[in-house]
Amino acid sequence: MAVLSIVLPAYNEEQNIANTAMVLDELLTEHEIAYELVFISDGSRDGTFQEIRKAAEANPRVKGAEFSRNFGKEAGIFAGLELAEGDAVIVMDCDLQHPPSVIPEMWKLWRQGAEVVEGIKTSRGKESLGHKLSAGLFYRIMSRLIKMDMNASSDFKLLDRKVVDVLLALPERNTFFRALSFWAGFRTETVQYEVQERQFGQSKWSFWSLMKYAISNATSFSTLPLQMVTVMGVISILFSVVLAIQTLVKFLTGTAVEGFTTVILLILIIGGFLMLSLGVIGHYIARIYEEVKGRPKYIISQVTENVQGDVMGAWKRRPPR
Repeated sequence: MAVLSIVLPAYNEEQNIANTAMVLDELLTEHEIAYELVFISDGSRDGTFQEIRKAAEANPRVKGAEFSRNFGKEAGIFAGLELAEGDAVIVMDCDLQHPPSVIPEMWKLWRQGAEVVEGIKTSRGKESLGHKLSAGLFYRIMSRLIKMDMNASSDFKLLDRKVVDVLLALPERNTFFRALSFWAGFRTETVQYEVQERQFGQSKWSFWSLMKYAISNATSFSTLPLQMVTVMGVISILFSVVLAIQTLVKFLTGTAVEGFTTVILLILIIGGFLMLSLGVIGHYIARIYEEVKGRPKYIISQVTENVQGDVMGAWKRRPPR
């Protein structure tokens, strides 16, 4: 019988664990889908992992792990993919803003041959104006940088086991799950959903965290910011040429005046371009530095009792006997 794994990254979500496990258990049991739930506590500072452990004791199809510190959502997703053993894997939010009611439809499409089933948002639900604006800006930036339409995409998706294996085999440390699932290809279907309201807690995303997330993922998946450095250089050269022609014409016509203001403005503009360019290049060098060090994406400090394997820093599966 085919098994569905559901990966649920969680950060300070102690109020949601028990309810999420119960809702998913009832839904999947009703639709006769064999399943496992994989919770990943991303260095939570509350009792998230304790709640995961309680859920695992109450239901053997629930398991989980806790990071030694907060490594970020991307690390949580990939840790969940590593621990998942199902024939298909769904990644979704632990707070159930990704509606569980869509899961049977995703499962059906997978049984019909789809290898990736993308969840497409038709509505973002009730959000503050500030959060909607920051999220909209984030998706516009990402769509431009990676040349994929990210406006309605999300981490809510189903992946066939072969797709999961491809993603786990990638050697890079800085990953962007949402874009990598596009990049991997495979036969893709879509389902539409409306973002649901949280029952407990508040969103952990702020404007600055979204912008940081955008920059981090953009530079890990696209070289466009580096190409923009060249564009800024060309603009600076054109500006200098225009200014030189203007200065020469004034000199030949005898109308040249002291150009202190022009010189200052020119220095400031070119200096700004140079500093911005150095910042972009420095960010990419930092990325290279992180990749060369070869440190793991995450470190697991503890797992629930029903997780088979050894925990030695980063997760290592025990080889089959």
